[in-house]
Amino acid sequence: MVPSTWQATDSPAFPHLLDQLRVPRLAGGRPRTRPDRVRGDKAYSSRAHRALLRRRRIGAVIAEPSDQAGHRRRRGSGGGRPPAFDSADYRGRNVVERRFCHLKQWRGLATRYDKLATVYRAAVVLNAVVAWTKHLSDIP
Repeated sequence: MVPSTWQATDSPAFPHLLDQLRVPRLAGGRPRTRPDRVRGDKAYSSRAHRALLRRRRIGAVIAEPSDQAGHRRRRGSGGGRPPAFDSADYRGRNVVERRFCHLKQWRGLATRYDKLATVYRAAVVLNAVVAWTKHLSDIP
């Protein structure tokens, strides 16, 4: 579902990512396709991203960059209200960021040498298994 107002300069993978998103239910059953909210960094603060999330009734926890806030303020009352932002929820985003930093320690994953998506995915899964094994181990 790509909206007709989608700009080529916006991240083209974002709507496809939302279409593929599945949130498993704890009690079993069909997975949810709409999370409660999406946490994103300032790069995902565009109007198109926010509009897409609003259409799907997904809360956006995305900080507004200072340049966008300045442009909005300069327009005065025509600039609209600032987007809602939950700073306490935004702080939880660092968990995902740290995981990506850990993934990038594997040279093959950071440089994306693999030609096939299945091989790349296998490396990501192997990295996760190694991390979980270290986490579950009683040996430091």
